[in-house]
Amino acid sequence: MVEMQSAVCELFSLKLNKKIKLLGKPSANGVLSSGARVDWHHSYGDHCFSLKSLSFARITHAQLIKVGFNRHTFLGNRCLDLYSKFGNFNDALKVFDDISAKNIISWNICLKALLKFDHLDLACSVFDEMPERDVVGWNSMISGYASCGYFDCALGTFWEMQNWGVRPSGFTYSILMSLVFGVRHGKEIHGSITRSGLGALNVVLGNSLIDMYGKLGSLDYALGVFLTMEELDVISWNSLISVCCKSGYPELALDKFCLMRSFGYSPDEFSVSVVITSCSNLRNLEKGKQIFALCVKVGFLCNTIISSATIDLFSKCNRLKDSVRLFEEQDQWDSALCNSMISSYAWEDIKPTEFTVSSVLHCISILQLDQGTQVHSLAVKSGLELDAIVASSLVEMYSELGFIDCAMRIFNKMIVRDLITWNTMIMGLTHNGSVFEALQTFKELLWRGLPPDRITLAGVLLACSFGVFIKEGMAIFSSMEERYGVTPSNEHYACLVNLLCRAGMLDEALDVAGSMPYEPGSLIWESILHACLIHGDLKLSERVAERLIELEPHSSLPYLVLARMYEVKGQWEGVVRVKKAMKRERVEKVIGCSWIGVKNQVHTFKADQLQHHGGKEIYLVLRLLNWEMEANSKGTAVPVCVCLKPMYARLTSILLDSGMVNFALKLLLSVALFLGCK
Repeated sequence: MVEMQSAVCELFSLKLNKKIKLLGKPSANGVLSSGARVDWHHSYGDHCFSLKSLSFARITHAQLIKVGFNRHTFLGNRCLDLYSKFGNFNDALKVFDDISAKNIISWNICLKALLKFDHLDLACSVFDEMPERDVVGWNSMISGYASCGYFDCALGTFWEMQNWGVRPSGFTYSILMSLVFGVRHGKEIHGSITRSGLGALNVVLGNSLIDMYGKLGSLDYALGVFLTMEELDVISWNSLISVCCKSGYPELALDKFCLMRSFGYSPDEFSVSVVITSCSNLRNLEKGKQIFALCVKVGFLCNTIISSATIDLFSKCNRLKDSVRLFEEQDQWDSALCNSMISSYAWEDIKPTEFTVSSVLHCISILQLDQGTQVHSLAVKSGLELDAIVASSLVEMYSELGFIDCAMRIFNKMIVRDLITWNTMIMGLTHNGSVFEALQTFKELLWRGLPPDRITLAGVLLACSFGVFIKEGMAIFSSMEERYGVTPSNEHYACLVNLLCRAGMLDEALDVAGSMPYEPGSLIWESILHACLIHGDLKLSERVAERLIELEPHSSLPYLVLARMYEVKGQWEGVVRVKKAMKRERVEKVIGCSWIGVKNQVHTFKADQLQHHGGKEIYLVLRLLNWEMEANSKGTAVPVCVCLKPMYARLTSILLDSGMVNFALKLLLSVALFLGCK
């Protein structure tokens, strides 16, 4: 297969080289001579992209460089667009730099590439440097801000765009309508569309306006937009029917559905599912069965959305057997179908078992604390809270969400605890920073006569690593096989190496890695490499980075750490050498990212990107915490202005609203001590 691909690449290269030579040489300013054919891109870009092969794109680019066409604007733009679509960011930037006479298309493609790869700060810089900006560039920035969650910046860019005299397009308004979070903002956008003259002519914008007002709960405004539209399509009717149903007017939704059919519009899967939901809300089984019969007639039966709505209809009309029959007839199940079936059982007041509650708890994510507490309440109501399976799931859920006090309270209430429960508690304490409590829990496990397994010992060793308990960690590791009958695995060795690295014992960490009965994994070498950076051991970091590159050639970590080491030591030649090696090996830097869930919304934070709609307070708190940590480490007091107290009050309010009471209390105590308050 490899030989065949190489032969195809070689043949393609030869044919392409002949085609390029037929075009003639470019002029000095990078513009093709008059004999060049404009449709050359059909054999270049479109052919490469149709093959879905980055190799062919690179071959073509190499041939362009060979004959001097790489600086040509049109061909450079095509090549830039190709690399962006293939996801090759570094080559795309190189092509952009090579284009001699960049036009507005060049800048727009580069801007889209930067935003596609989440380089928002760099995209802002490029946008500021653009010699001219058209609506495409402005739309890219608005869309980029929106995709990163910076809604205020997106709206601000929209108003700035109009101040620059650039007329918004339909796509601009479509982006903005997805960001609107209030009726006032929605009416402002609607007014801007009306003034632009796009509202009556563009059915897509009209549909978006109906959908926007529906999400804002303004049925009257949605109806007003619908009635003023000069042209309608199925999506227009679907949007209106959906708004009627979601606004609590199922009868009106049914009326609009009948009116839609009378005007000759054929309903689709979405129309039918919404109308069946309306029948479900009205408990109108007969009407729902008629619509379901229509689904069977037109072939919508296999659609899971329609089936989910029909299952919900049957359950609310006390037809559980029909719900079960329809559910079992489905070729495949998805989350919507399963949720509908669970709701059907709940509607019939069928009591959950311990396995049901445990399974649901395992589905709770970072954003679903409210749902988790509701399931916990259901477990208490059903008398299942102290069941070993349910309690273990509750301990795991609260630990993963950061509420370790709740997890510990449930753990202490349990009458019977199996080894899985103990392991869950130890791991939860460790990952939440309560390493001393994790070791105490391990000692209690031994005192009760339970033999630990490999998971238990991995959790305890990890706790020793986080707490830098060298003596305890070494003792546990050395007695694993003899005392507990557990052979150390790569995970246990990694914890021990990490412990020694945190303690600054790099030689001992290397000895442990060298004494392993099998080849150390990348996790072990990464721990040693980070320790080299912290303790400034350049020679060892070079050896470890080389070993890590052999194991993971496409990882950017060893390159970045090594470059940082050279930078700290002032060896700038080494920094340049590492960056050249990254380019040569085509290693791309992975942007660090973290996130937190607050009020059913995920807030993401990326390295080198400081924009956030609450950024001022967030980064001010981070600076204050940094000062406090420095003060605690040096034993000195740091004077801070008392005017910062309102900001802390606001942050505490946010934490309390998010259910993070313990964290809020700790923060208030810390602030009181930090600012010298009583």
